[in-house]
Amino acid sequence: MAKLTVAALKKRHVAGRTTAPGPRIIVGLGTCGIAAGAQETLTVFTEALKKAGMDRVEVRQTGCMGLCHSEPTVEVVVPGMPTVVYGNVDAETARKIVSQHLERKLLVNDHIFDKPAADIVRS
Repeated sequence: MAKLTVAALKKRHVAGRTTAPGPRIIVGLGTCGIAAGAQETLTVFTEALKKAGMDRVEVRQTGCMGLCHSEPTVEVVVPGMPTVVYGNVDAETARKIVSQHLERKLLVNDHIFDKPAADIVRS
């Protein structure tokens, strides 16, 4: 595996971001996430969104989310839905999140690791 440089991280950071409002996908790229394959997950999200014509979805990265046991972790924010943190997000799961959560507004229940309780989610 090639070493990850600061310049490469900055390039990925800029390449993976848009300024469009709306849904957001935030991929944890702390050291534990990178070791678990989060860079591939980020790439798959970008490609799947492009293929689905969903260019208004902001894709960005963050550091550790504190769920090292379930890396790669991804936070998905969709207006009108609870914010969800998915864990163990491999390429297949990333594509499922795009097609199911973002396109059809259905949660990918078998990968949810954190979401707010129903009584604190406001419409």
